[in-house]
Formats: sequence, structure tokens, C-alpha cells
Amino acid sequence: MSIIDKLKSLHSAEEFFEVLQVEYQPEVLQVLRLHILRRMGQYLVSAEFDGMSEEEIYSAAQTMLGQAYADFIASNPMAERVFKVLKEHDPNRPAAPAAKPAFVQLGSLKTGS
Repeated sequence: MSIIDKLKSLHSAEEFFEVLQVEYQPEVLQVLRLHILRRMGQYLVSAEFDGMSEEEIYSAAQTMLGQAYADFIASNPMAERVFKVLKEHDPNRPAAPAAKPAFVQLGSLKTGS
């Protein structure tokens, strides 16, 4: 089984850290697991594995998980904003223009009689 197939079969954040042999603090992982795995996924998607050996892919995945973990140790979920809902509520992002209220002239209204 390739390392990519192995990673696809994992079910918990702890399994990723164990398989890739990346040290972690359980109390940190308990709180940040989804953010860390999402960030690792972003790193994996941007990587080019064609032509790499299984050992090179393993090493790259290990580095990516370690980097994802370090991102959240050095920062926090609100600053990193890996999930859409957090990106949409970024106070530094310009607000979307407000929809113009529909204007209805009083003269165009008809009575029910």
C-alpha cells in the first residue's frame, strides 16, 4: 500500500501523527485537530508527488504535517482561517457591498378594491 493510500485510510488525527511519526501534545491536538488536518490537506493538494519515491513522499507528508502543527502552535485558528466560515467573517476583509433596498414608488401601489 502506498503512503498516500495509507493516509487516505486513516480516521483520526492521532493516526496521522502516529503513522507519520510526528510528535504532538495531546492537549493541543484535542483542540486544533480539524484545523491542523485541514492545513495539512492544503499542503498536500499543492504538492507535486509525481516521480517521487515512497520514501520521499513519506518524508514530504511528514514535513507537511509537522508544518501544519507548527502553524497553529505559533498562531491560532482565527489568524490562520483555514475554514470557509472563518474566512467569510474576517474583520480585515472588506465587507461585501450592501444590497440596495428595493424602491417602490407610492404611486405604483394599487389598493385591493
